[in-house]
Amino acid sequence: MRCCLLLLFMGLPAAAQAQGFFLQRQSDSLSWLCLEQEGVVSRWKLPYPVYRLQVGDVNGDGLDEAMVGVFKSTRYYPPGRRLFIFKNVRGKIRPMWMGSKLGGILEDFRFVGGRVRSLETTTDGLYVVAEYEWDDFGLHFVRFLATGITRPEAVERLEEP
Repeated sequence: MRCCLLLLFMGLPAAAQAQGFFLQRQSDSLSWLCLEQEGVVSRWKLPYPVYRLQVGDVNGDGLDEAMVGVFKSTRYYPPGRRLFIFKNVRGKIRPMWMGSKLGGILEDFRFVGGRVRSLETTTDGLYVVAEYEWDDFGLHFVRFLATGITRPEAVERLEEP
């Protein structure tokens, strides 16, 4: 019950809750990505603040993956929002893509229509909404849905079905 409440708190749709992946928050900077399959729970430590969890079939193999937005630095980039993708390998959580950067400065993302839709900041202070799809090794840019727009406009485009 506690896991379901955490998912409801995060605003996840009911369909995502039934997919097997869920998040357990231990503190502001420590969460566990969990996968329940046949009564067994696999866990993956996320020692970063988590801002988003989406579940869907990223690579088109018929199995759902977990897309986790975290706030962290990398070797070459300062602290910022990153996107990690995890897969289910025989009931165990395994990293599929630990992205350090998309095209712009990542602010948020959604999984819509089999693609990752991102809200990104540009260096001129405006926003873009872009779509990416899986391409064997990682996310591949597909198209811009909007460019050079304000944040409220970008949030609206990000939320479109």
